[in-house]
Amino acid sequence: MSYFKVFGLEEEPFSTSPDPAFFYESAEHREALLRLEIAVKLKRGASLLVGDVGTGKTTLARKLFHVFQDRTKYEFSMILDPGFHSELEFLASVSDVFDTKPEAPTIYGYRKAIETYLFQKGVSENKTVILLIDEAQKLNVEAIEVLRTFLNYETNKCKLLQLVLFAQTELLPQVRQIHNFWDRLSLKYILNSLSIKETKEVVGYRLKQAGYRRQVPLFSEDALDMVFHHTEGCPRRIMMLCHNALETLIIKNRLQVDSETMRELITEEARIVHART
Repeated sequence: MSYFKVFGLEEEPFSTSPDPAFFYESAEHREALLRLEIAVKLKRGASLLVGDVGTGKTTLARKLFHVFQDRTKYEFSMILDPGFHSELEFLASVSDVFDTKPEAPTIYGYRKAIETYLFQKGVSENKTVILLIDEAQKLNVEAIEVLRTFLNYETNKCKLLQLVLFAQTELLPQVRQIHNFWDRLSLKYILNSLSIKETKEVVGYRLKQAGYRRQVPLFSEDALDMVFHHTEGCPRRIMMLCHNALETLIIKNRLQVDSETMRELITEEARIVHART
């Protein structure tokens, strides 16, 4: 039997996989998603969302993908790991996700094929072409320059490519130095960690989504306070700590994650970190 079934759950509540069904809309996540939707629907061009590791960027990316699933209106493509070493590699990857075939596998060939694709979809078929790049902090200067040239493809009214970049905050100083790209970003949004109220809400929301219906709460208020203070509201760290807490209940035959259980977990984590150091 899977461990979560012991608690009357239908599925894993604290998975770190970016499942849109478990997407908790904090005030910032809701605002970020809405601003991205508006930017894309108005065909504003390029949008940048940055946040620290584990703040929910990838889950937000999957949520955005589900918003624009109508293939009669949108062509949504994603690049999940843009750590390419050359302009040619990057162009080949973009061409691949767009499913375009260049006449020749050269820089010029790929550029021409992508340009043709954007005008075909955006003008002839009147579709919105969206390219979302996750982990965009891995983009090198050559790739950013390629993206800048893509943003030059436009009609009198709109950009033909809607570019959405999700990145860690380390990308900001790099992009700020590339003024002709920075100025083309119509939306710049920084995603912060959750508040203590939102931390408690996301734990309850995840349990409810996973099917928890019992009257006795699985986490005491004191335990939830400790979750927030230990994780500093980072969603990924919250998920990992709460997952470990439920495993501890099973191992030690307990009914609720209380402050004692949480203190044991935090102490053990600190011991492991100290040992590695």
